[in-house]
Amino acid sequence: MAHSSTLKNNHKTGLVALACLVLGGALLGLSTNLAKLAGELQLSPLAFLSWSIGGAAIILLMLSGIRGKWPPITRRTVEYYAVSALVGVAGSNLIFFSAVPHVGAGFVALIISLPPLLTYGGALLLGIENFNPARALGIVAALIGAGVLAANKLAAPNANILWILLALLGPVLLAIGNLYRTLRWPVGVAADVLAPGMLVGATVMLFSASLLPGFSLTVPTQTIPLLLITVQALVFAGQFLLLFILQKHGGPVMLSLLGAVGAVVGVPVAVYLQGEAPPQGLLIGALFIGAGVALVTFGKAKK
Repeated sequence: MAHSSTLKNNHKTGLVALACLVLGGALLGLSTNLAKLAGELQLSPLAFLSWSIGGAAIILLMLSGIRGKWPPITRRTVEYYAVSALVGVAGSNLIFFSAVPHVGAGFVALIISLPPLLTYGGALLLGIENFNPARALGIVAALIGAGVLAANKLAAPNANILWILLALLGPVLLAIGNLYRTLRWPVGVAADVLAPGMLVGATVMLFSASLLPGFSLTVPTQTIPLLLITVQALVFAGQFLLLFILQKHGGPVMLSLLGAVGAVVGVPVAVYLQGEAPPQGLLIGALFIGAGVALVTFGKAKK
């Protein structure tokens, strides 16, 4: 009976993690495309990101208030909010949003699929994960898929090498964030109260950055830019809430596959709705990435 109950719980946990991975990845892919629209509407990356993250923080704080579960304020949680916000939200997203006008929403969606190898390697070194052949094969498959797509982008005759290299710093920050949130997760604190705390921290950082020379939070007052910020705030609220739930149920390595799912969603949206040229090797890359997600999920379930 106890063994059967454990299997049911593991199965339920696996389904929750898989659902969060698919939905969270879809929102991530949508987010990169919204960033391109923002650039076309003359919204600066810092202004668009700051107001969107601020809106998402308010949404999640309101949900916390309705449930009577506010983000706890202790020395440990404040540190958690600050570091998570820097590497997982403010720093990485500012890099990605700034790079979109120079390298395209499709490419940014692709490179967000690169953190799995860094996360898995770090998790093995830190003892968070035990080696699992199926999961390792899944990570390799996802990376091959992303690598095929990224290599074709770098080989393009009009490739902006500087912005491509700068954009590649974003996945490094995401991998660090994946590992940090697992290692420093405050004991006994639920995922749905950590997410708004992290977003509040990111909002403070982004608004502080606007005080630097040459940066501004000014946005056009027309309806469409304001509506776009509202949509992005809703996307961020769902994305980061699912991120923490996935982290809790699936661990840092499965979490790192959010970007792979985001690429599968974000690239077609960039091509068919935004008019970007289809990346070479898209079909092969998407198949490898999909296989990688399946293998990592299967490996987690067996473990």
